Amino acid sequence: MKTNYKTVLIGAVTGFANGLFGSGGGTIVVPCMERFLGVEEHKAHATAIAIILPLSLLSIAFYIWKTDVLWSVALWASLGGTIGGFIGAKLLNKMSGVWLHRIFGLFMIIAAVRMIV
Repeated sequence: MKTNYKTVLIGAVTGFANGLFGSGGGTIVVPCMERFLGVEEHKAHATAIAIILPLSLLSIAFYIWKTDVLWSVALWASLGGTIGGFIGAKLLNKMSGVWLHRIFGLFMIIAAVRMIV
């Protein structure tokens, strides 16, 4: 089925980016689901969270094997991420698709500028 092929390809590219950079899968999977799979904005963002969790778990398994993980930093950042994720998930349901795109785009621009500079 054509959609399954696209979905697996999007997942492979997302996993590659997540494994290579340690993050960033959401910046790939969300726009790809919207553009190539026709997934609505809110569902794309919610689905990205479900996709990124197993990718992150797999990536951390390899990072632990190859490098040292700063567990104290990871635990405290995870606490903040859990709180922020809860707040973000609550706001996602109250935000229009237009504003969701604008805020996501703004974060993408900020990340791009930081990487270039």
